[in-house]
Amino acid sequence: MKEQKRLIKGIALFALILCGGLTIICSGGGSDTITATPDNSFTVVVFSDVHFNPLYNVTGPLFQALDAADASQWAGIFQKSGITVPSAGGTDTNYPLLMLALASIKQNLGTSPLIIFTGDILGHYLAEQYFTQKKVTTPTPQDIAAMKAFTKKTVTFFMQQVRSSVGNIPVMFALGNADSYWGLGPDNSFLSHTAELYYSLFLNGIVDHQTFISTYTSGGYYSAEPAGTNLMVIGLNTFEFSPSFAGTTSDAVTAELNWFDSTLASAQTSGKKVWLLMHVPPGADKYSTAQAADARGHITKPTMMWDQTYQTMFLQIISKYQGVITHTLTAHTHMDEYRIMSPGNVADTTPGITPYFGNNPAYKIFTFSSNTLKAIDYTSLNYDLGTMPTQFNNYYTFSTAYSMLGFLSDSLTQLYPQLFTNNTFQGFYWGSYFSGHNYSVPVGNEFYQITSTTWPVYWCGIKHMDEQGLIVCVNFYPY
Repeated sequence: MKEQKRLIKGIALFALILCGGLTIICSGGGSDTITATPDNSFTVVVFSDVHFNPLYNVTGPLFQALDAADASQWAGIFQKSGITVPSAGGTDTNYPLLMLALASIKQNLGTSPLIIFTGDILGHYLAEQYFTQKKVTTPTPQDIAAMKAFTKKTVTFFMQQVRSSVGNIPVMFALGNADSYWGLGPDNSFLSHTAELYYSLFLNGIVDHQTFISTYTSGGYYSAEPAGTNLMVIGLNTFEFSPSFAGTTSDAVTAELNWFDSTLASAQTSGKKVWLLMHVPPGADKYSTAQAADARGHITKPTMMWDQTYQTMFLQIISKYQGVITHTLTAHTHMDEYRIMSPGNVADTTPGITPYFGNNPAYKIFTFSSNTLKAIDYTSLNYDLGTMPTQFNNYYTFSTAYSMLGFLSDSLTQLYPQLFTNNTFQGFYWGSYFSGHNYSVPVGNEFYQITSTTWPVYWCGIKHMDEQGLIVCVNFYPY
């Protein structure tokens, strides 16, 4: 009898964890209805975390040629390297993988009015690799200047390749932590040196020049309103919300969040709908938190993506503008996941092109309702490292995989409890998290696969953005 009462008490507590503060999960989807047809919907390609490494296997004379050449000449140098095989698992994107990804993106653009890139152009530890090639152990100011010039050429080359693949449509973006000289987020030097590149090669000059330069150089954020639409795209720089920078960047974060608040207010007043782009999502670093779990899967101090004060400020801002933000896109983890930031605000994370963490390279094509500017579905395309095909291929479509129709934010919200109760959905989510990577074939730098012990962190991390809520959800997970 005591065991039965304990079980009932545990189930009741778990129901509170599951449903507390988010009635939409327990009462069904949103009140909006959807009538999207091919005539009133459109698609948008979203890709992220390319982490292009121009030094993937370019040494000696080839490195010297890259270092000396203009970015417009780099393609010819890469083609002379003799390397035609895309990046292996555990490494960053090389030239062959970049070309495969862009060819697939070009093939799937359709009549999209824009394309979205949610950050991280540059490979991991590019500065260190550059100095190694130069045989520099203690960089002088001249060495650092040369590294920055090489890094800027890498950014330029990448943007030129994207632009030649997508034509004249704007590339909306959010800055990532690797969009920087040292891999620690974009500092003032990087922002000032790349502002014109992002304005001309990515946005294609569709926004007011002075306004963009002002916000981009001050903090790496901006807004854009594509012509002929009722849409405003906001790109935030959320890496500076990291706990690592709490206090040191407080004035900059306050300025960015104040700008965000006023920009949302402007969109609401003008009747615009907003797509929000962020590289680093709120909530927990699920992988780091899961690896710190004990043998029972319990956690004591989760690793959080954002400083909790900044996260609270951000969530308070978006709560003021219900219905204004119709879609949020994030990146950074390299994995296919999502987070319920608050009721009605779901952030969809686009998997990475780089296979650096053992994931298959992948990207998504979202379908949006023209009437509401809400997403209604997406298709994930991946490149299977196990079979090394000649192109990216369709991996899965959300509505088919999870048997759900309607607005995507509502479906993702409703999926959360089903990932607990439905073993088929749960199993598929585990595999798609890594974009189909087969963990029977180990690679370097890979994340450990999800297990029954670590699953509570990954599942609870979908809904619980706050540290304490995550701890309670994970530690009372009824195995």
